[in-house]
Amino acid sequence: MTSTAPTRPEHAPADLDDLARRLRAELGEHAVSTDPAPRYAGDAAVQAAPGTGFLLVLPEDTAGVQATLRLAHETGTVVVPRGAGSGLSGGATPGHGTIVLGLERLTRIREIDVLDEVAVVEAGVITADLSAALAPHGFFYAPDPASARRSTIGGNIATNAGGLHCAKYGVTRESVLALEAVLADGTMLRTGHRSLKGVTGLDLTQLLIGSEGTLAVVTAATVRIRPLPVARRTVLARFPSPIAAAAGVNAISRSPVRPAATELMDGPTLADIDVHTGSALAESDSTILLIELDGYGVEEQLADLSAALAGAGGTVRAIEDEAEAEHLWELRRSGRGSGAGGHRLGEDVAVPKSRLGEIFEALPGIGRRHGVTTSAIAHAGDGNLHPSLSLPRADGDAPGQLPAALLHAADELVRTALDLGGTVSGEHGIGTAKRGWLDLELSPASRDLQRRLKSALDPHDLLNPGKAL
Repeated sequence: MTSTAPTRPEHAPADLDDLARRLRAELGEHAVSTDPAPRYAGDAAVQAAPGTGFLLVLPEDTAGVQATLRLAHETGTVVVPRGAGSGLSGGATPGHGTIVLGLERLTRIREIDVLDEVAVVEAGVITADLSAALAPHGFFYAPDPASARRSTIGGNIATNAGGLHCAKYGVTRESVLALEAVLADGTMLRTGHRSLKGVTGLDLTQLLIGSEGTLAVVTAATVRIRPLPVARRTVLARFPSPIAAAAGVNAISRSPVRPAATELMDGPTLADIDVHTGSALAESDSTILLIELDGYGVEEQLADLSAALAGAGGTVRAIEDEAEAEHLWELRRSGRGSGAGGHRLGEDVAVPKSRLGEIFEALPGIGRRHGVTTSAIAHAGDGNLHPSLSLPRADGDAPGQLPAALLHAADELVRTALDLGGTVSGEHGIGTAKRGWLDLELSPASRDLQRRLKSALDPHDLLNPGKAL
């Protein structure tokens, strides 16, 4: 629950100039920078402390990643793997004297095989670009975080990223069959299978997914691809409150329909979207469920869905115009409480979807107790909530630090989610921002085992130390 960048007192500061010289000799001048652009100093949520010195290395292939890690291992230098920097938990934030190992130049789509329904892609491929490349073949890649036009496949794997279509198609781990990865000492590791089935050995693929670059650096993946749906239909259902909308989600669960996406936007979120985009989504304090149906029998699905939502008290409108539907989804992807120019803390928790109404019921009280403004957007189909906690700025606020009230509100929110059977993070990962809550969710035995696994794969603690674990 801290927003400060990690330190690494257990490692002596590296001689970055010497590292740069040696890496340039092996990778080329263009691959190494001792004066990297500010964007490499963190992710979208957590920036390194001012004055943090680090070396940026941007190899073009797996061999370059191996060479970088071999030298880091030889010199005892910490390495922070980085995708596009779109993360929201501080997972790619460097400490002083580290190497930031960027995978953004590993952009080849090595193979598309529609018969096996797989693609082999490098870690730096932009998520949306993969689906664009698959479209002419009649396929798509299902995981679609809101940052899909910026985030990379490797970054998605590192955090086990989710997205709008997780309720039907699953998070990233459900779409990854095999990995090419490099261990801390530069050793190449290949995990998993090209086949859909395979139970030989321990499942190292799933171990690496979501490990936030602490166990190995993923350089390529074999991913499942899926046929483009024959039809899609967007439905907008309006409810008087988030709690009523959550009841609508429960009504969908009782129906035979399984939407591809079910997104909830509460009244304050809708008002915020209207202010920043000129749209007209907000109506009083009402809440919207924006739903996508896909596949065969979409009209039959629409009839059953409409009946379920209307029975739960919703006002239902099927969006007939495709341009309007796409515009609504664009508004949803951009929608997040802004804090109105003040302090804002965006959270990421998940609960069993049947208890979504309970956390929405608790949210306003959390805001009142801590004097903060609350709003929320949710991947309602899988119980993943993204509340926004905000406060106006005040004279004397310390630069770069969130007010204590926001941090206390976030703490109560996370504890509430856990009490409801949920989790500290639904899809953004732990990074540095959520380490303070790990002991609330994980038992001492689990924590100890995870540390031992880390030690087995990275005995000198060189890969992204201080993150995730």
